[in-house]
Amino acid sequence: MGTGTGTECRGSPTRPRNVFPPLCPRSGVGLALCRRLLEEDGRIHLCVACRNAPKAEAARDAILEAHPAAQVSTVEVDLGSLASVLRAARELRCRFQRLDFVYLNAGIMPNPHVNFKALWKGLLTGKLLHMLTTAEGVMTQTDRLNGDGLQEVFATNLFGHFILIRQLESLLCGNEKPSRLIWTSSSNARESAFSLSDYQHAKGQESYSSSKYATDLTSVVLNRRLNKQGLYSSVVCPGLVMSNMTYRILPVFLWTLLMPIMWLIRFFAKTYTLTPFNGAEAHVWLFKQKPEYLDALAKYHSCTSGLGKNYVEPRKMDVDEETAEKFYQKLLELEEQALERYGDLLD
Repeated sequence: MGTGTGTECRGSPTRPRNVFPPLCPRSGVGLALCRRLLEEDGRIHLCVACRNAPKAEAARDAILEAHPAAQVSTVEVDLGSLASVLRAARELRCRFQRLDFVYLNAGIMPNPHVNFKALWKGLLTGKLLHMLTTAEGVMTQTDRLNGDGLQEVFATNLFGHFILIRQLESLLCGNEKPSRLIWTSSSNARESAFSLSDYQHAKGQESYSSSKYATDLTSVVLNRRLNKQGLYSSVVCPGLVMSNMTYRILPVFLWTLLMPIMWLIRFFAKTYTLTPFNGAEAHVWLFKQKPEYLDALAKYHSCTSGLGKNYVEPRKMDVDEETAEKFYQKLLELEEQALERYGDLLD
């Protein structure tokens, strides 16, 4: 999902900010973020991106139900399909002269599995709380190739966003005011799950963690390369939010049984934000900050106290800048190979 400022080429009235969110589903952090941004500034032009037109229209209707006077448009984009990303980017370049904010919020976690044996071991070794807040050693996924021959999680969670940004640079760089990229990462982003030699994570079972660590690396390099052109990148973690993705990890009846325990855990684990509204706290906080004063090496975590107070906590990312640069070069090489197949979709 994203926010931006600009005017549409069609000649519609200028709004102080245009907000562009890929991917804004009908529930979860994306929808909560749209509503909260409109509460902060009802003048923004919110452009909602979803995998297909019915989902986009459903998201738009849900937003307008809470904010009837809001200016909300839609664009169809499947971040797991390069052709879809390129078509969406071309449409956005036609419709907008600039984007102020782009919230890169799309993500998938296919076929998640919980390692209960690891949880039991964590309980015996005193590491259970750490495992519950980071999912380290607990969560595995089964990935597959997509239609472009890329690992599906890597393509959707990172590479589709990367291509989108590259295609929208003319709307993001060189403007009078800075433009912003705000990536949704995770506390599950871990260096141990990522490898430069297997950056798509074809050989492992922690593709989600790998893709989120790759997100952190990408943001670091984007700041080094594009800050002078007026584009700033930030990374957030929404915490543990009960969303459609989360509910797929365990049967619903188990979540129902666990919820009282999770509310109790929040007194000890502040990243148990639990609701989409709470999970969007860092996203909204960054909307109000001047990017020049933010730490490019920090991840901004949404936190909720045991008594329900929301706040933002910056934490240094565990990233090596040399590794980040090497990974970025690999992304550029993969981009060159990928775009050779879709010359008809390029200007």
